[in-house]
Amino acid sequence: MEAYVDQIIAFARDNAAWVPALIFALAFGESLAFISLLIPAWGALVALGALIGSSGIEFWPVWIAAALGAALGDWLSYWIGLKLEYRVQHIWPLSRHPDLIPRGERFMKTWGIAGIFIGRFFGPLRASVPLIAGIFEMPFWRFQIANVLSAFVWAAVLLTLGDGISKAISWGWGN
Repeated sequence: MEAYVDQIIAFARDNAAWVPALIFALAFGESLAFISLLIPAWGALVALGALIGSSGIEFWPVWIAAALGAALGDWLSYWIGLKLEYRVQHIWPLSRHPDLIPRGERFMKTWGIAGIFIGRFFGPLRASVPLIAGIFEMPFWRFQIANVLSAFVWAAVLLTLGDGISKAISWGWGN
């Protein structure tokens, strides 16, 4: 994982103009059901947040790109759940963990729309909550409002965390 993040950061340093597109793709992959297991991008998103300001990369385009990528990944996961319904449990990795769908259903029944926000911030839930919301036919606009709002909050938190860590390290070494 570290080598993966290092390559992304090196590319971003050398190609600042591509950072919004890169972060869009990372956030999309991080939020998309099934693919998120192969692309654990949250560390790269935090690391890219550390480049904001110090390398001339602007916060706003990166934040908007990350949020839109995450929202689109969740929307697609929701759509997959709507279309495939319970058949999705036969697709890897759900086929190896048959308890995940019933657990996801309990989670969504307990938390409802707040579950979309909660799920956004916890790795294993990030891509599965929208899938479950689709399977159990959460009303489209309720899902999308929670999806988009939580995506903007999530992106801001990760990018700001990276920027804050970068400033703290620079402050610590500067004194």
